[in-house]
Amino acid sequence: MAKPKLTKLELQIMEALWQRGTASIREIQESFPALDRPAYTTIQTTVYRLEGKKAVRRVKKVGNFHVFEAAVSRGDAQRKLIDDLLALFGGRTQPVMARLIESGKLTLADVKEAEKTLRKLEKKEKS
Repeated sequence: MAKPKLTKLELQIMEALWQRGTASIREIQESFPALDRPAYTTIQTTVYRLEGKKAVRRVKKVGNFHVFEAAVSRGDAQRKLIDDLLALFGGRTQPVMARLIESGKLTLADVKEAEKTLRKLEKKEKS
């Protein structure tokens, strides 16, 4: 199944669902910081759009509200976002890596972990 492209607000809503497991629209709205909290109807509309994208699903109805859960994993959403970002650079990772280094967001520990992952992939390809 194709991974849906998610907006910033959709990702924030998904994050609330990934952390909680299941949540109503009100619970999702209340997971936002009070100063930056979108209106209930904004969250509701966005959750329904996520449902249309098959990123969330209704799991039950309690009274007059529905409870939702993520239908897309955090890993799948992150992979889609990174693939889309790299597509903007023609698939080249170097500009992205250079920016991460310049900004100080790429640490030596991150590089060592990446090297470990590359070694694992290399071993997997050889066998």
